[in-house]
Amino acid sequence: MTDAPSRPSAGTGPADARDFTYSVVIPVFNSEQIVATTVDRTLAVFRDAGLRHELILVNDGSEDRSWAVVSELARTTPGVVAIDLLTNYGQHHANVAGMREATGDYVITMDDDLQNPPDQALLLIERAMEGYDVVFGRFETKQAAGYRRIGSKMISMINRRVFGQPSNLTVSNFRILRRDVVTRIVTSRTAHPYITGQALMYSSQRANVDVRHDPRPVGSSNYNLVRIVRLVMTILFSYSSFPLRLGALLGFVLAGLSFLFGAYLVISRVVNDTRVPGWTSLMVLLSIFNGFSIALLSILGEYVVRTLNAVSDPVTSHVAELVRGPASEQPG
Repeated sequence: MTDAPSRPSAGTGPADARDFTYSVVIPVFNSEQIVATTVDRTLAVFRDAGLRHELILVNDGSEDRSWAVVSELARTTPGVVAIDLLTNYGQHHANVAGMREATGDYVITMDDDLQNPPDQALLLIERAMEGYDVVFGRFETKQAAGYRRIGSKMISMINRRVFGQPSNLTVSNFRILRRDVVTRIVTSRTAHPYITGQALMYSSQRANVDVRHDPRPVGSSNYNLVRIVRLVMTILFSYSSFPLRLGALLGFVLAGLSFLFGAYLVISRVVNDTRVPGWTSLMVLLSIFNGFSIALLSILGEYVVRTLNAVSDPVTSHVAELVRGPASEQPG
């Protein structure tokens, strides 16, 4: 990280983007056909704009030749760093691994398939210069399958409940984060990173800027329905106590019903004079003990989750290899 001037402040006029350095983090997964073009176009945009930059490519356990491509780019291209993760951890883990290596005053995250056009990153930077901690790209028209758009709406609903996402803010994986926000993300103790939610948690000034979302020029998206469901589960079970609290509520309701059922059996025994010896007492005891068991399991579950959160390993992925390119000649 460079000795940057004072960070931009809202209301004092935009800062000069050339006073800061930028790290672009790109998770790579099965993109050998397109990632080199993504790198070339991204570097060209920052060079032409006269901005100091580095490009961090994180190979997230690709099954094709993506690592061969990005590692060669890192060896031969100034300002490019390539990280090979031990296995496929997922997009958010890959972003965190890239953020740990990032040295810029701002970090930009974008996809490897050119659906986030590199020239649109300049719009994120321009907006960030107005004093915002985080700026999310808001796609004018999203080029994605219908189930992905539905999944995005579902995740936005969860974000609003769990992370307090403002109703007038649209989030996406195409974003720019200031260094202090990035530091909070990479040092947080969670085994299941979720960059969007953490960016909302660890920032106060957020904004949108309208950007293009282009069709993928080669292949198809790796972000399928299964990955969306996994992301929803990660948000719910790693950052929210809602499922646990719902289970506890149901547990107490069932316990209350069990006690009521036990009382009903006692009254029924007195009124109807049940002829089966021991049946009433057995049912009452089962109802009471089952009710207590459900309630106690719900309470124990709350303590287990809190303990897990307290001892979570901050290392969310492991690096198999890192290739850092030759020193780059930066503007200014």
